[in-house]
Amino acid sequence: MSDESRDSQSGRATDATDAPTGPGAQARRKPTAGIETSEPRHASADAASASDHTATIEKVPFFSGLDAESLAELGAAARRRTFRAGEIVFHRDDPGQVLYVIRAGKVKIYITSQDGQEVSLAVFGPGDYFGELALLDGQPRSASAVAIEAVETFALQRTDFINAVMRHPRIAIQVMNVLSHRLRQTDAMIEDLLFLDVHGRVAKKLLDLAESHGTRTPEGIRIEMRLTQGELAAMVGASRESVNKVMGYFTDKHFITTDRYRITVTRLAELRRRAY
Repeated sequence: MSDESRDSQSGRATDATDAPTGPGAQARRKPTAGIETSEPRHASADAASASDHTATIEKVPFFSGLDAESLAELGAAARRRTFRAGEIVFHRDDPGQVLYVIRAGKVKIYITSQDGQEVSLAVFGPGDYFGELALLDGQPRSASAVAIEAVETFALQRTDFINAVMRHPRIAIQVMNVLSHRLRQTDAMIEDLLFLDVHGRVAKKLLDLAESHGTRTPEGIRIEMRLTQGELAAMVGASRESVNKVMGYFTDKHFITTDRYRITVTRLAELRRRAY
């Protein structure tokens, strides 16, 4: 395809539309922008793969109302992309032509200030999608994305998405609903920064993560993602030192326990009261 470049020696394919550009691009290109396997496949394997793509695409709210034929068409157009833990998916201001749907793993969306301070905007997991803004308006990426663990995605090109919208106008209604939800989330984040102290912001973020990435255990709700205090600080817009003090306080109060970068919420009601 014209929007991909292949390394003839490694057999890997990178999505050129999401490749870093501008000064220092060579250094930024070191993390591979996704790996696509190129081994010979049998017809049965191709059919199973297409079915897998379709099942994943169907989970995206944009496409949840489409008929089976339309979903199969989009599934056939999607390309499998994998990323290693710590690998950059795309940088802010990169050209954006691809929507990613996560099949496995987790991806962090973040922005970085000129002085290097990072603010985490969201963490997405299996069934979630990202990159939709650039897909809709064709503008450069508004934030960066990095795999925080091994990630498998299906990538859908903007041209395929626009064609689907033209054939199925109700997708536009779904798009408006999804974007409205994302806008409300942004409003809530701004409200938290304005009206909650650091204790409240950390408590609320832990509750959000427990809901979206939590697994119930005998001890409480375990947040199933590796989370350092620096990463948590980036999520709540606070310094690492402030978050360290808050986490120590919550641990002393037995609201949470920590073990190897994993956090378990042990007293959900008490933590909720501290958040609100």
